[in-house]
Amino acid sequence: MASVNEVYSGLKNLANKDERGFITPKVFNTFAAIAQNNIFNDLFNETVKAKNYSMRNIDAQGDKSFSKRLQEDLAYFSKEATLSQSSGVFEKPEDLARIISLKSNGSYVFGTSTSTPIDIIYDESKIEHILQSDLSAPSSTHPVAIVSNDIEVFPTTIKKVKLKYYKQPEGRDPSTGKRTALSPRYNALSIGASNEVFDPTTSVDFELPSHYVPQLIIEIGKMIGISLRDQQVYSYASTEEQTQKQ
Repeated sequence: MASVNEVYSGLKNLANKDERGFITPKVFNTFAAIAQNNIFNDLFNETVKAKNYSMRNIDAQGDKSFSKRLQEDLAYFSKEATLSQSSGVFEKPEDLARIISLKSNGSYVFGTSTSTPIDIIYDESKIEHILQSDLSAPSSTHPVAIVSNDIEVFPTTIKKVKLKYYKQPEGRDPSTGKRTALSPRYNALSIGASNEVFDPTTSVDFELPSHYVPQLIIEIGKMIGISLRDQQVYSYASTEEQTQKQ
């Protein structure tokens, strides 16, 4: 995962080189979660580009495929949940960002799942038309869901559904790498009057993969008001990576 220490140190050092002043942990933490959310949301915009590459047959093959790398990055945020109906609707998970798919809960009979994919609709006028139609009325074999503030499934006899979705990005424990509901933040132990030492016990890493460190530096710098050049950031990140390997 992207180290909050690496992102903070990189941004602070680059800002100092550019004579933009000292960036405090407090200022950094104000923008860390926002920057991660911005990059996460941009991944979905990139899926349109990936689809275009695929349609034009200009995407690379294997591990260099733009589409494949994008899917791998989004997979970090993929999650499944079984939802139960409450007062006629299914409540969305609190960490839901984007819905991938929805299907009835079902069971396994002789190794085959009896769950049924549920068509997802976001247009309320369209669901009204479907419910009133004799030809396209929802059934147990062709269920439909309307997604708004919550999820309503037709026919209403379906009491449980399996939701696959992308969760909102949160954080990772720097020491264990385990997920945490806390947002990314940098904390330090003060040594002397001006020195600070990274404190992994109270800090939280980003949930984005480690190769997003340069983008995080640029995004946070942009919000703080520092105009960092891509080449400048990538050169710094490359130098740091080589230093860490030695």
